[in-house]
Amino acid sequence: MRILLTGATGYIGSRLVAELLAEGHEVVVTSRNPARLGAYGWVDDVTVVAMDARESDSTAAAFVSAGAVDVVYYLLHGIGDPGFRESDNRAAANVADAARTAGVRRIVYLGGFVPGGETLSDHLAGRAEVAEALHVDGGAEVVWLGAALIIGAGSTSFEILRYVGDRFPVLPLPSWMSNPIDPISIKDVLYYLVAAADSEKVPAGSYDISGPDTTTYRDLLAAYARLSGNWQVEVPVGGVPTALVSMVSAAVLPVPGGLTADLTASLDYPMTASGDGLRGLVPDPDGGLLGVDEAMVRSLTAHPRRPVDRLADAHHLADTDPDWAGGDTARIRQLTPWIARPALSMLAPLPGPARAAVRTGLDALTVLAAKVDPR
Repeated sequence: MRILLTGATGYIGSRLVAELLAEGHEVVVTSRNPARLGAYGWVDDVTVVAMDARESDSTAAAFVSAGAVDVVYYLLHGIGDPGFRESDNRAAANVADAARTAGVRRIVYLGGFVPGGETLSDHLAGRAEVAEALHVDGGAEVVWLGAALIIGAGSTSFEILRYVGDRFPVLPLPSWMSNPIDPISIKDVLYYLVAAADSEKVPAGSYDISGPDTTTYRDLLAAYARLSGNWQVEVPVGGVPTALVSMVSAAVLPVPGGLTADLTASLDYPMTASGDGLRGLVPDPDGGLLGVDEAMVRSLTAHPRRPVDRLADAHHLADTDPDWAGGDTARIRQLTPWIARPALSMLAPLPGPARAAVRTGLDALTVLAAKVDPR
């Protein structure tokens, strides 16, 4: 098929481009700044079109430039930016209108779970609003895949969990951290996204996708501590609001504060899949869906950053993933060798609380070093 993909510079989008090319599809990628795409290993194998989805004229012109397209993947979001809900809704409506005019038959959208209840976080409510905006009269049919926490190095939700596990050896345990959650590995997200383009396999509609394990955020942190060798003590604290936790997290984690706040607010709700998702329509991938432990082990395996189309495993970091991704050890390695080597050797014998404090201090030094031009 000929596929147009929005959000190609994002964590999932950049990996999905590589998967679609491997399946033999023709891929058109859009970007507000096409020059940015030069950093991605697949750039010479795709057609690049300039598009700002927030502007209707730009979106319409991009679809004309792209030519005939069978399927559009909609992976755009402004989570973490001020006023992202209005901007996201406008962009989705523009893409849906342009796709209708161009005769696109299907839009595949990846959003989040939307739990029941009258009030939702901006993040969760915004995902549902985008799905609605993509449905237009006479337009393309829509497949909406919903996912909760995605496990993979570079995934924002996983990186937040990683840094919380590394930097909070004494972990306050609000009651909402025991809400159930159905995480999924990045490998399985990509598998389902590729399958969703096939109308013979997947009818139009909404489907929650998840891995085989239902767990809690508390147990995910415990699994991370066990698999990474961290020391951690839990302290129950009752009804601490997610808004307060997100403020503290934004202050001590290297993940952008807006992303941390919006994603943390979603933990107020149970994040479990509704129904069987695509499992009744799409066979499980070879080897089955990945459980939490295996997905985390793959994500924690240290590998040099590589171009996204040459990753041995989608769980590994790509050279185009955010600089803040990869955990404290990876970030410390960005320092010059005469700082990094003794810093890393110094961490091992320290007790858990001291290790966390040193990590945080070294991370601040990493940020400072990145701002210094060695020339």
